[in-house]
Amino acid sequence: MKTSAFLYPWDVVGDPDAPARIADLGVRQVTLASAYHSTRALTPRHPLHRVVTAEHAAVLYPMDDARWARHELRPYPAGSWAPGDAYGEAAAALADAGLDVHSWVVLAHNSRLGAQRPDTSVVNAYGDRYPWAPCIARPAVGAYLVELAAEAAVRPGASGTELESCGWYGLAHLHAHDKIAGVGLGDAAQYLMSLCFCADCREGYAGLGVPPGELNAAVRRALGPVWATGSAEAGWSAVEKLLGVELAAVTAEWRGSVARTLQERAVAAVRAAAGPGFQVLLHADPASYHVGANAGVDPAHILGVADGVVLPCTGGAAETMLRPFAGHATEASVLAANFTVVTGMGGAPAALADDAARAKALGATELRLYHAGLASDADLKAVTKALSDLGDLAG
Repeated sequence: MKTSAFLYPWDVVGDPDAPARIADLGVRQVTLASAYHSTRALTPRHPLHRVVTAEHAAVLYPMDDARWARHELRPYPAGSWAPGDAYGEAAAALADAGLDVHSWVVLAHNSRLGAQRPDTSVVNAYGDRYPWAPCIARPAVGAYLVELAAEAAVRPGASGTELESCGWYGLAHLHAHDKIAGVGLGDAAQYLMSLCFCADCREGYAGLGVPPGELNAAVRRALGPVWATGSAEAGWSAVEKLLGVELAAVTAEWRGSVARTLQERAVAAVRAAAGPGFQVLLHADPASYHVGANAGVDPAHILGVADGVVLPCTGGAAETMLRPFAGHATEASVLAANFTVVTGMGGAPAALADDAARAKALGATELRLYHAGLASDADLKAVTKALSDLGDLAG
């Protein structure tokens, strides 16, 4: 059961001990960020720094200007937090330590793009734009994401990739000094607040027979009581209860079609750029209406498109995440159970051996550990022990 640890290039560049330290955990692979959103990250063992601030979404390698010349939108280069070919330098050092390297590509999550090009963003039913969430229905956005997937995934030395945020993004987002928790929203209300009403999405709803103004008004009516009392309702049936079965179905049809098209195009573009044998996985959620880093997908569809999925399994979520995919998996399908191993971020590294065994029983074929660069020494020690205890299971 292959195990991979997530890393950023700045966890490795400038720290000559990092590759061996990661290899000594007992993992065989590293999933290394090549295109990433803005973040502030702790580097608890780096000899040169303790905090890295990535000021905006960026590619962590030198982009091919000629490749992007024909595109309306293009990626942003990284600043001082990942200068030059930070990804390439880190990947080479990790490979020299005997680790297989796969790229980690964040797609539809880019606050700088939304700030500089507001027309690219999701627009909610109240007319508010979400600058962190590019609307994947916009043709220029779709073309940009597909090109980014191909370029950022297929880096020298990478033998596979993981595509994060390859679908809709919405309201839920840890923004700077976030202040949106005053009214509790269950995932049904989150879904309504994540519906897009940009010009392309309005046209999409109209094409399915629903005037966008009618849908917009229905969403606002449905959310009206929520602002007074909050709502913890979850599940698609709760969406149907709030919005009505027919209108809910129209939103699902439109958004599902757009997301599936993006996922098919992105995977095809990566495979065309990489050639045979290059593994392509998506960070995913089996609830197709869910939005965010782990994009909602149809399990049967996505396992026929990509080589597999990476699923968030921390906190007892393994059964909810794995069972819907296990029923559609083939012998070749990868179902990677992703466990947070940073105690300060809600992880439980001491329980990793038990969690991994449970995940395997539910159909998991691989493990992912989030995040080796952010974890404390104590967390990494617990990971090393867990992988040693797992023996052949962790492989």
